[in-house]
Amino acid sequence: MKQFSVFVEDKVGELARVAEALAQNAINIRGLATDKLGPKPAIKIITDDENSTRRALERAGLAFEESEVVVVDLIDRPGEIAKIARKAARAGVNINSVFLMGKKGTPAAIALGTRDTKKARKALEEG
Repeated sequence: MKQFSVFVEDKVGELARVAEALAQNAINIRGLATDKLGPKPAIKIITDDENSTRRALERAGLAFEESEVVVVDLIDRPGEIAKIARKAARAGVNINSVFLMGKKGTPAAIALGTRDTKKARKALEEG
């Protein structure tokens, strides 16, 4: 699954501009976070339709980068995130971004960004 980091200005209305570009193309946002660590703020988005998201952002003239994320379903109880993080750590997977997201049919899911998504998937799929 892809996470889109959309680079915006630090000014009023930028989240609305990005969300409207997706809404006008009937794209549902499943995960959303913001980040202002670099020189420009970024709106991080996960959707159900990567190709349509890419086209909508390009048509809107928005600069963005894509990165692969691993999405893991969560059970709604204390300790679930800790369990997933520990599995990744035991496998030597460094998690460099994370956010909770909605997921169809489950209470929630967590999206993990890492440099080695293949290794992360393998570690997190094992019991």
